[in-house]
Amino acid sequence: QICLSLVKLLFYLAHSPLGSIALLDFQPRQFVMVDGNLKVTDMDDASTEELSCKEDNDCTLDFPTKSFPLKCSMAGKCEGINEKKNLFNAYRYFFTYLLPHSAPPALRPLLSDILNATGDLRYGINETLRAFEKVLHLYKSGLYLQKRPLLLKDYISLKGFRTVEGEGHKCWPSYSHLGCLLSIHSAEEAAAICNSQLHCHSFIVTQHRTWTGRPLASFQSSWTDLVPDTNAVVYIKRSASSGERL
Repeated sequence: QICLSLVKLLFYLAHSPLGSIALLDFQPRQFVMVDGNLKVTDMDDASTEELSCKEDNDCTLDFPTKSFPLKCSMAGKCEGINEKKNLFNAYRYFFTYLLPHSAPPALRPLLSDILNATGDLRYGINETLRAFEKVLHLYKSGLYLQKRPLLLKDYISLKGFRTVEGEGHKCWPSYSHLGCLLSIHSAEEAAAICNSQLHCHSFIVTQHRTWTGRPLASFQSSWTDLVPDTNAVVYIKRSASSGERL
């Protein structure tokens, strides 16, 4: 969410009515999340000036660990230097820390491609935004899910109930540090996640949703009492339950 919001912001800056705008003091502390969108807190160090040049050798974009040769345009300006400066800063301050984590395994190669392409400046902002939107579409639609055996049949479902939260079954990544709370595309995906966790024996699908509209599921590892909850469905492994208990 943070990286996609940042890319949309940089896309706007690259195509602004004032021309391509560079953020000269590009640091994480210069940004804030407002209603799920990343915004710049200080535009004092923004610039629409692009480096003047006479030849390509005048257009080297330098960073502490990398340098990139750019083209000198017919207008005597270093082509795309503001856009590329913003994009590489997004790569080194945001993408490298956020993209490798938390995504479903099937989507990680696509995020790795974005990471590598922006780190080498092979992608411009247009290509980067398209790549992010493709990943988001796959994530929201569930198209990233590979065909696998149907596992939900191995669970008993009880609508209108949830289990009382038991002791710390924790997992990574989790929306709650107190337990294992993950976003899912469907109950079938939740069953596959539960089966992949050594101690998981049940999960609850709630009405709570993430910014992408995906429901949240809480995974449990210990038996707890069932309590009424009209907004939840609890799924219990058949091997972990008994008719007498239910």
